[in-house]
Amino acid sequence: MLLVTSNTSKQLLYVSFVGQVGPADIQSAKVQVSAQLANLAPGFQYLVDLTTLESMSLDCLTEMGSLMELLAQAGVRLVVRVIPDPAKDIGMNILTIFHYPQTVQVVTCENLAGAVRALGL
Repeated sequence: MLLVTSNTSKQLLYVSFVGQVGPADIQSAKVQVSAQLANLAPGFQYLVDLTTLESMSLDCLTEMGSLMELLAQAGVRLVVRVIPDPAKDIGMNILTIFHYPQTVQVVTCENLAGAVRALGL
């Protein structure tokens, strides 16, 4: 499951990956992300939280790439990822190369406190 929310005053989109995630979870979340993007201006920040992720199947890669492209088209400026366990990273850095323009800054943190600092909140 993915939990999607945003804070318009901070121009922040937040997505938390929870439990076991499959392609259908990401497809469903893309609908929610699209709705949240309507309230965010280009230059928004995106916080990805994998703290409560148990596992993500490799067949999620295509959907993850599609989600990244949606965010890139909407004008994401900064992506901050919370990945406490490097084993949970299913190749985000490689996906970033193919699905985000070079103008998007990407930061990876081990915990949410580090992410908050990276976001300047």
